Amino acid sequence: MKTFTPKPADLTHDWYIVDATDVVLGRLASQVATLLRGKNKPTYAPHADLGDYVIVINADKIALTGNKMGKELYSHSGRPGGLRRDSYAELLENNPERIIKAAVKGMLPKNRLAKVQLDRLRVFRGAEHPHTPQQPKTFEIAQISQQAK
Repeated sequence: MKTFTPKPADLTHDWYIVDATDVVLGRLASQVATLLRGKNKPTYAPHADLGDYVIVINADKIALTGNKMGKELYSHSGRPGGLRRDSYAELLENNPERIIKAAVKGMLPKNRLAKVQLDRLRVFRGAEHPHTPQQPKTFEIAQISQQAK
């Protein structure tokens, strides 16, 4: 039996929509990273770009567990003095999209393919998004935060 290797003609990129309301950040990021990499498909290969497009809505209603509200998210521009640090509490109010993108980026492999996969992630603060013509399928995350119950 020969090993199956996906060809460019075999690639299909579906669209999924994920509601982040009351979902713990780590659980959301791991599920989204799985969809972006294409690990949910039977034709998965680590070197091939089989991932899907993922739309995350209600990013401002995400659940942060533990002491994350007191911690900070760091990023560096690569230029001298380019260290940027923002607290999670401040980011949840002003830019919740950055929290989710940083968590998903950390769960993707550290290679050239990760940038292509991360570009397929669309994060929106509210329930509205401009990608309705793509007819995304809903992807349900079963486990929600214990504090939300």
